[in-house]
Amino acid sequence: MSEILNVPEIFGSDVFNEATMKQRLPEHIYKGWKNCVASGVQLPLDVANEIAEAMKIWATEKGATHYTHWFQPMTGITAEKHDSFITPTGDGRVIMEFSGKELVRGEPDASSFPSGGLRATFEARGYTAWDPTSSAFVKDGSLYIPTCFFSYTGNALDKKTPLLRSMDEVSREAVRILRLFGDTETRRVSASVGAEQEYFLLPKDLYAQREDLRLTGRTLFGAMAPKGQELDDHYFGTIRTRVSSFMQDLDEQLWRLGVLSKTKHNEVAPCQHELAPIYTDANTACDDNQLIMAIMKKCAAKHNLVCLLHEKPFAGVNGSGKHNNWSLSTDAGKNLFSPGKTPSQNAQFLVFLTAFIAGVDEYQDFLRCTVASAGNDHRLGANEAPPAIVSIFLGDELSAIIQSLIDGTNYVEPEKSMLRIGVDVLPAIPQDTTDRNRTSPLAFTGNKFEFRMLGSSQSIAGPNIALNTIMAEELGKFADVLEQAEDFDTTLQKLISQTLKEHSRIIFGGNGYSEEWKQEAARRGLSNLSSTAEALPTYVSQKNIDLVTRRGIFTETEFRARYAIHLDSYNKIVHIEAKTMLDMATNQILPAALHYTRSLCEGVSAKKAIGASCRAESGLIRELSAHTDGLYDRVDGLKAALEAVPADAEAAANYYRGTVIPAMDALRADADVLETLTDKSYWPYPTYADLLFY
Repeated sequence: MSEILNVPEIFGSDVFNEATMKQRLPEHIYKGWKNCVASGVQLPLDVANEIAEAMKIWATEKGATHYTHWFQPMTGITAEKHDSFITPTGDGRVIMEFSGKELVRGEPDASSFPSGGLRATFEARGYTAWDPTSSAFVKDGSLYIPTCFFSYTGNALDKKTPLLRSMDEVSREAVRILRLFGDTETRRVSASVGAEQEYFLLPKDLYAQREDLRLTGRTLFGAMAPKGQELDDHYFGTIRTRVSSFMQDLDEQLWRLGVLSKTKHNEVAPCQHELAPIYTDANTACDDNQLIMAIMKKCAAKHNLVCLLHEKPFAGVNGSGKHNNWSLSTDAGKNLFSPGKTPSQNAQFLVFLTAFIAGVDEYQDFLRCTVASAGNDHRLGANEAPPAIVSIFLGDELSAIIQSLIDGTNYVEPEKSMLRIGVDVLPAIPQDTTDRNRTSPLAFTGNKFEFRMLGSSQSIAGPNIALNTIMAEELGKFADVLEQAEDFDTTLQKLISQTLKEHSRIIFGGNGYSEEWKQEAARRGLSNLSSTAEALPTYVSQKNIDLVTRRGIFTETEFRARYAIHLDSYNKIVHIEAKTMLDMATNQILPAALHYTRSLCEGVSAKKAIGASCRAESGLIRELSAHTDGLYDRVDGLKAALEAVPADAEAAANYYRGTVIPAMDALRADADVLETLTDKSYWPYPTYADLLFY
């Protein structure tokens, strides 16, 4: 019988969290750290030294021999360089030491990380700085210290730094609004985030036989299996034993690291699954999601599985996304997107709701760009994920209240008396008054917004930076008006009503997949940036640059660098996929089909010698020959397309989208037909039936 897991005992046991710090640090040192976190002041060196010593003792007790500054470069994943605690004593022995200086600052080589032109190739120096708001932890024999990453010139080279800046901005502006409603206690408002993670699990031996999976994370070829997801028998179905063992192992590892892994289940597609955590602050949520993705892959290997995080590993079945649940909460735990039960609470709720609606409408292209990637292009708008058109779903009752405010008319509460809509008499707004709209990119789900456009492999930092920043901007505008108001209620009523009138076009409650919505969105003037190549140039529109620089989230140089990095990443990913297709088609698929055709031809010759009918073989040979000739021509076409890629990055992205990807699709079409015609014993790699129904 397996040992019973004591979850409360192990939870956070490998984390140097606040409870551990309080236990292991002198009181004045602990208070010094708390002051640093609360006020943002620099940590004094003597305090850092004490924390470092306590952290080292704690980590070595858990078997750690090294420490690493763990950071999030612009690759979208994490990076780490490990140094041991050993220090020579001069007599051939060593002691274990770790100083405050080593804790708060590191100097990894920055030369091979994406910088988007922020530094020249020969300018290799980069720095890491401890983020004291995020807990250190022990993993794989090392002490992991979450850090920010920046260049010699002070430019942010990571995703954490601008996220922290955006959290500060939205907190500052939210507190201004709360003061206007008589809240004198709240000192900080945090962006609260919960990121649901979808993923696929495949047997390691089958994965190893697919060059496309190994090099690109998705299948570039593959005919549909006789069965897919049409029976809806995998969604929430019984979890198979092998996968259940993986999930149990994963949960235990995440719990030890303080990650609030809450929900696990089978997703829609065969072999697809989901993990959902409990909400936490945006910074911790971002760190946790990076840990979740990394540990998923490592844990899968232990169970002879491979975890796929690509947005579209298989054509014809659902891809994987990452639903980013976002709200704002006070330091007392009050959710500012909870409608509340009293008129005054409702008025405050409406301010935050209206600001969000205005921000999403005004900066819809910014939000769209934060989820733009080569992988996500296969998913958005594919009847499995939201469309590329950004819109907000509020539900029936809340939409009706909003419309009443816009029209200045009476609102009739369902099954209750008619009430005049005024800030001081607004009825209580219940939660969950409508069904969920799974086709909406941004759906209000009771006390939060679910941003459903994220790709499964991406960092959640970018989308949350955007959400925090646009919210800070709109709340700041509201505070500027309301702080000068002579009649607060009248000004507030007018501000909400006028703002909703100006931005109501972004609210949509219907089927986001329909062709009618595309036409309606165009009439409303909403953008429909259907691909990464089309979307990314809007990232650096003057409006977006002004927003992020005005709010201090990025310098213009930092922001343009990120555009260059995203563009370069898109181009390289498509180029690698195209080259992988050429290699597989030329060296695997074509030889297999020709070998099988030759075998059939030899059989025809033998049968003709005895006068037997060869109608089946002859028909099959003709089909095989037609598609092998087609494949051969498509290979030449794709080669020619790759040779003509423009040098300019933006032109190249449009060329990849408009020329290279269609050539890849044409090549795949012939190859997938050949798979259905070729004897399985000749086919060079596992099919969809093998992979999805192992």
